[in-house]
Amino acid sequence: MLKIGVIGCGFIGGQICRAIDSGAFDAELYALFDSSQSKALKLTASLKRYSPAYMRIEELLQSVDLVIESASQNAVRLIVPQALEAGRDVMVLSVGALADEELREKLFRLAEQNNCKLYFPSGAIVGIDGINSASASEISSVTLTTRKPPLNLAGAPHIEALGIELEKIEKETLLFEGPASEAVKAFPANVNVAATISLAGIGFDRTKVKVVADPSLSRNVHEITVEGKFGKFFTRVENVPSPENPKTSYLAALSAISTLKKILSPVQIGT
Repeated sequence: MLKIGVIGCGFIGGQICRAIDSGAFDAELYALFDSSQSKALKLTASLKRYSPAYMRIEELLQSVDLVIESASQNAVRLIVPQALEAGRDVMVLSVGALADEELREKLFRLAEQNNCKLYFPSGAIVGIDGINSASASEISSVTLTTRKPPLNLAGAPHIEALGIELEKIEKETLLFEGPASEAVKAFPANVNVAATISLAGIGFDRTKVKVVADPSLSRNVHEITVEGKFGKFFTRVENVPSPENPKTSYLAALSAISTLKKILSPVQIGT
């Protein structure tokens, strides 16, 4: 049975753990790590089937088969290379870290050298299957427009650097427009999906991103427009924000759970 270690016990990590604990997967929730040990222990206490051990990173990486990162971009930089060097497959949720070309190339190289798999769930968007399919030919443009209630963007480096007073925004306002390579740094907790789209499609520098604050919204909205030799497609998803963290959409957690199901299943459906 596949032994799983989860790094990061926030909303997404918690949802993944509960899904495994439900017994729906042929896998064992074996270990947890979080910068807050009390948060990890509280999560363990809420589970019924498994009682994963709280382990130091070094111990966890030597004890499991699959590492699921659901912590932060910094965790990707510091921990994922160690996991790959230890020969572990890794599911990455904080995919925005891969906007760093040097890190991206390092992780891909380590995965190849150590015969490991890197998994990147679709996250809070739909349409990655279409981008993957279109990439078999030629894509000319990819644009992501993210619309969120203003306060859901609080704490973003771009907001703080410009001193934007989100509580004073009374109408739909374009806050950012630029390449995905800049967007994931400007809004690291809000547009991880831009990184996933970039990896699947035409790269971080050619993928365009717009971030819009809209006080009329109660949900996080992602719109993707893709054009290429195949034609054109447009997707739109209105996500229910996580009750624990409004910067995170519930669909992101479901995407990780679905990816785990796909890893473990002998039947693969879709691109």
